[in-house]
Amino acid sequence: MSHARLAPRMNGAGSSPTAEISNKVRALTAQGHAVVNLGEGELDFPTPEAICAAGIAAIEEGDTKYTAVAGTAALKAAIRAKFARENALDYSDEEVIAGAGAKQLIFNALLATLAPGEEVIVPAPYWVSYPDMVRLAEGVPVIVPCTPAQGWKLTPQALKQAITPLTRWVVLNSPNNPTGAVYSPDEMRALTEVLLACPQVLVLADDIYEHVRFEGAFATPAAVEPALRERTLTVNGLSKGYSMTGWRLGYAGGPAWLVAAMQVLQSQSTSNPSTISQRAGIAALEGVRDFMAGWLETLRTRRDIVLDMIARVDGLASDVPEGAFYVFADCRAMIGATTPAGRVIASDLDFATYLLEAAHVGVVHGAAFGAPGYIRIAYAVDTETLRAACRRIEAACRALSLKAAA
Repeated sequence: MSHARLAPRMNGAGSSPTAEISNKVRALTAQGHAVVNLGEGELDFPTPEAICAAGIAAIEEGDTKYTAVAGTAALKAAIRAKFARENALDYSDEEVIAGAGAKQLIFNALLATLAPGEEVIVPAPYWVSYPDMVRLAEGVPVIVPCTPAQGWKLTPQALKQAITPLTRWVVLNSPNNPTGAVYSPDEMRALTEVLLACPQVLVLADDIYEHVRFEGAFATPAAVEPALRERTLTVNGLSKGYSMTGWRLGYAGGPAWLVAAMQVLQSQSTSNPSTISQRAGIAALEGVRDFMAGWLETLRTRRDIVLDMIARVDGLASDVPEGAFYVFADCRAMIGATTPAGRVIASDLDFATYLLEAAHVGVVHGAAFGAPGYIRIAYAVDTETLRAACRRIEAACRALSLKAAA
């Protein structure tokens, strides 16, 4: 496939906004600036020791060869046990697959199922990759805006209105990146009731932040409504709940026909996920998650540091996120403000750029997530570093001359 053919399907960014922020942070750091990157979706906690030990054991024991494309029998057994134990979802071996991260599995599912022009409903704010994945698979992303008044969640009415004869998938992400919104079981059930009446629609449940949750019960579509099981792909992974981003291991459960199609694609691209990571993944899924309470306590403290800063700054506002490790802050009042250098901030991207240049703090602008007028602040960094970054943001905001109210 040529670059010319790919280009029209992309959003023009060339790379993800988080990657762009990271590149700018590295450039400023190389120039000698002390830059804090609050744009990365990555926990700063080390991978738990028992999980690391399992990966080391795989190397020491020579377990470093090819495996079955969809994962070893031991890993698939651990995945099946996790789904049954935590989500009341019973899958056979043919209905689960492991890949090089949840992102790969989502991409493969879309590539395997979308015909040119078929639609994928993507509630906004959304994870930045969803629309481009759909476009690369020759589909059409149908963006459905969600609002703070709705808790940043898709409503049954909006879902029903968005479904057409061309709708092939709906993407549901809870807890949500970038807002931290968590669908309650009742809210998820209301969406599944709409989907029951639309048999052509597949459901993609992106549950990657399942365990990073401060409030409320977790709900995943196929568990809430078992009648949707045969057309739901439940995607998860170890990056967020186990601080294993670099291990690149995700997994999914769904109907055998879909998993088989995804496996064909995977066999011709990456083949099996890392054998070493698979051994570590088994230790993660079968082990005791006793570290999570401490992690959540630390993350709650960090979340509150960011929220307290926002409350002190004229021109910023935010709801309290229930999950993930982001604050999605309203910066619309900053649009039209003037910097000390006399430059007018014309967009959320301008505001994010100003914070990077003036405060040396990297954040991601809301337009990247389909919600202009906001910024995403990732607070999964060292607590004292976060405090310092928040002081810098506050000082930079106070240096702005806000546009007078009409």
